[in-house]
Amino acid sequence: MDDISSFHTDRRTFLKLGVSAILTSAFAQSALAAAGPTNPEHRILSFYNIHTGESLTTCYRASGKLINRALNRISHIMRDHRTGEVKPVDPNLLDLLHRIVIQEKPHAPLSIISGYRSPRTNAALRKVTTGVAPNSLHMKGRAIDIRIPGCRTKALRQIAISLHSGGVGYYPKSDFVHLDTGPVKVW
Repeated sequence: MDDISSFHTDRRTFLKLGVSAILTSAFAQSALAAAGPTNPEHRILSFYNIHTGESLTTCYRASGKLINRALNRISHIMRDHRTGEVKPVDPNLLDLLHRIVIQEKPHAPLSIISGYRSPRTNAALRKVTTGVAPNSLHMKGRAIDIRIPGCRTKALRQIAISLHSGGVGYYPKSDFVHLDTGPVKVW
């Protein structure tokens, strides 16, 4: 009899623990979702640098405050891949990218085509291609050229234009969109 009653007690305890675990798990998942990319208090971005093969997912702003370590990591992944030079990225550019991520909800990281460009790299590019500004905001950490896997660049361009948050350049042949934190303009 003792074995049977202890079995029922153990079974009841097991069931209670199971229900408790399910409820705890559900609560934890909703708490994590609240801290995710749709929560303006926690801004998370994911990047993939097509030239270096590096990836990064980081929360760069929590409870409205910038996180210096995350900013440094983002500046590093957005560095001039030709020279290795790093320039601090403009947090307003990150906020612009976050607004795009909120609207687009990408299933893959933002592909970095070009982030920071050193003056030397910018001058070299001006010699071999058109459309590179002599005082490019890329040299100030205030511009990025991106594409989002699964999102047509034409649609990405429209989202960026609708935000009225800086310059938006559309390069359909090269399949990327330029974003910057300069004056609002479109090309």
